[in-house]
Amino acid sequence: MAQDEKRKEFVVKDKRSFDQTGDLRPEATPDKQPTAAAQEKPVETEKTHSETGRTEDPDDGGASFLSEVNFYNFILSLSTSAIYHFGDIPDPETKTPQRNLAAAKHTIDILAMLKEKTLGNLEDHEKNLLDGILFELKMRYVRETAAK
Repeated sequence: MAQDEKRKEFVVKDKRSFDQTGDLRPEATPDKQPTAAAQEKPVETEKTHSETGRTEDPDDGGASFLSEVNFYNFILSLSTSAIYHFGDIPDPETKTPQRNLAAAKHTIDILAMLKEKTLGNLEDHEKNLLDGILFELKMRYVRETAAK
């Protein structure tokens, strides 16, 4: 890389209207009012929350919310798994971080395989997300293994 080239940095901004618990964020303001068709909700066995892209599972009594199944959320889920294995997120049961670099590397390898297998089939924002996350996780893995 030439010295005069500047390294582009990216910033991730959470633009979701709802927080982790499903509550409306105070800074969230709706851009436009929903249309009459969007306000009509079909009767289904599963409730869809169009504002959050989450679905409520009727079998668990509505206790958990699942994210919409799409490539973007799938990549974020895998990256969260790697971050968990780096020990950044505590285990939900023990409340202590569990570091497992082999599992983190395995998840990074899965993301790299997805990048290879989806080459030419992703939209620009999906490709940029995958490239950015993969770069950051690989650099993190290098730092973690060098610190051993």
